[in-house]
Amino acid sequence: MRRRHAVPLGLLALAAVAFGVAGFDWRPASASRVPTTRVKKGDLALDVYTMGELKPGKSAMLLAPSVGGTLQIISIKPSGAKVQAKDLVVEFDPSEQEFNLEQAKSEVDEVVQQLIKEKADADIQAAQDQVALTHARFEVRRAELEVGKNELVSAIDAKKNDMALKEAKRQLDQLVEDIKSRATSSRAKIAVLEEKREKSKLKMTQAEKAIEDMKVTTAVPGFVSILENRSMGWTPPGMSLPEYRAGDLVQSGAQLALVAQPESMEILTKVDEADRTSIEAGQAVEVYCEGLSTGVVLTGKVKRVASVPSRANWWQMGNKKFDMVVELTKPDERLRSGQTALVKVRAKELKAVLQTPRQAVFEKEGKSLVYVRSGGTFTAKEVKVLLRSESTAALEGVPEGTEVALADPEGPKGGSRKNAAAAAPMAGGPK
Repeated sequence: MRRRHAVPLGLLALAAVAFGVAGFDWRPASASRVPTTRVKKGDLALDVYTMGELKPGKSAMLLAPSVGGTLQIISIKPSGAKVQAKDLVVEFDPSEQEFNLEQAKSEVDEVVQQLIKEKADADIQAAQDQVALTHARFEVRRAELEVGKNELVSAIDAKKNDMALKEAKRQLDQLVEDIKSRATSSRAKIAVLEEKREKSKLKMTQAEKAIEDMKVTTAVPGFVSILENRSMGWTPPGMSLPEYRAGDLVQSGAQLALVAQPESMEILTKVDEADRTSIEAGQAVEVYCEGLSTGVVLTGKVKRVASVPSRANWWQMGNKKFDMVVELTKPDERLRSGQTALVKVRAKELKAVLQTPRQAVFEKEGKSLVYVRSGGTFTAKEVKVLLRSESTAALEGVPEGTEVALADPEGPKGGSRKNAAAAAPMAGGPK
């Protein structure tokens, strides 16, 4: 019986590797296997697409009354409700203000009674002072008559009469001063009470105004958009907050709702840095809004676009965005604030320009290149890119009809066709 010799596994593995190396093509791809296209001339329009959110260009902000303290909502219209000017939107519990009004009225009544009493006391005192003044003047006159008899009486009695006259005049002068002082004091007390009454009346007026302010109305017609209740304190990022509703406690002066006027709807959106140079104010815009029937296209124009990028979040440091506002030419009555809209901007249009598919232009060492077919090989030629759309590049530097490669014929660093094909999508992508 013939003995079979076993083949070592190591030899089999070495043979497989040798076969793989021998079968792998390390040579550059031939010109016949590289896909090509021809440079053509025509019009090229650059359309920029972006998503945005509808916001009212004109709106009225409704605030909680500035009465101090915390207020409680007892009724509020839902988001989307249509209102007319002077319609009630939010109503608060007026219990505290009604209590303040009753207290102010009580203070006014109390001060009025104090004023009545003070004025009556002043009238009584004035009458008593008038009697005392008449009596003092009578005493002065009697003393003067006694002094007139000094020639007929002894020197001692004459001296007494002079002293009595002097004392009567002193008492009269003192009484006059006392009467003036009491009158001034009485007027001051009355003035203080009147000031207190006015303050109490002011409190009463403020309480009445606060009760009136518990009913928040809108000054303009439109659609109500209730804001999120942010009085809950810190919330995790991305957490959805509820809108204000009946029973919620609200700080005075807090923002509650927007009343948006549908005829002045705008779209707030952002554009990429690569598209910013192609967009200018006044360019025509087509808008497709969620919630409207399929095929409904709204028209508008670019109202303004920022010249500097907006601040990005920490995870968007490499993706700069520029704020853009789109104004609708003829808004639809069905539009509501917060709806999502797809915006198509007809940014630029070049007439009769040379163009190729975008993947036919390669960026190498800071230069824009195309590979021109020359017989059985390709020659790199530098071109100037005028404009890039999502699929096409407008360029200068090659004549119309030139056959150019759609994949890098050299491959990355002189590699194989396989590597070149893998790198082609990256080379033809955006900058």
